[in-house]
Amino acid sequence: MIGIVGGAGPLAGVDLLKKIIEETNARTDQDHLPVTLLSVPEDTPDRTAYLLGREKNNPAYPISQLFLRLEAMGAVVAAIPCNTAHAAPIFGTIKQELGKANSKLRLLSLIEETVTAIKNGIAAGGKVGVLSTTGTYKAGVYREALQDKQLEVIELNEVWRERVHNAIYNTAYGIKAFSSPVNKLAVNELTKAMNELIRKGADAVILGCTEIPLAITNPYYKGIPLIDPSRILARSLIRALDPSKLKTT
Repeated sequence: MIGIVGGAGPLAGVDLLKKIIEETNARTDQDHLPVTLLSVPEDTPDRTAYLLGREKNNPAYPISQLFLRLEAMGAVVAAIPCNTAHAAPIFGTIKQELGKANSKLRLLSLIEETVTAIKNGIAAGGKVGVLSTTGTYKAGVYREALQDKQLEVIELNEVWRERVHNAIYNTAYGIKAFSSPVNKLAVNELTKAMNELIRKGADAVILGCTEIPLAITNPYYKGIPLIDPSRILARSLIRALDPSKLKTT
């Protein structure tokens, strides 16, 4: 069984589940893979707030407990569709906690799967732009992973980063507050940010917050590939559980 830790944000977990279904080679209900989504947002502190020092409790601890609950329910491979949760202070602690519990759960990294996919053919050798939360940027989550693969990273300046962050978090128009449908202002701000990354030379753009694909749904923008880590993770989870069930691209 595939396990998904949801709630970070809530619709991002549902979106990953949807993409697992979309990427599964199935003709009947019974052909689909077993998946459990465990979404307990009230127990999971905000990841960016923790990384910026505005939240004292490391979200790694409740997230670890959710992974262990999924394992007890039968999950053998699992992931959390939240880019910011993969910052080293959080994701490293999650792995430590699972190790202490002698967990046998195979934990996939959204960041590793995404960067590997890029290196293996998506924007190979090109300049990769990143849209993300302030927490993901500050922690260097994608910067370090892409540079480790000898890929050039294109990032926004502080003013643009704040605009992207607000498109996600702002309580008046952000995706977290208005996720279905997404507020047009959030879509417009993210589109302008993509234009800025393209202006700076990006050959591809990572939608580096799992809520951004809720607003930006096309796989290309102005001929530039938009990389959706949630879809990449969905395919990786299917491959890990049963490669024969993975749709060919």
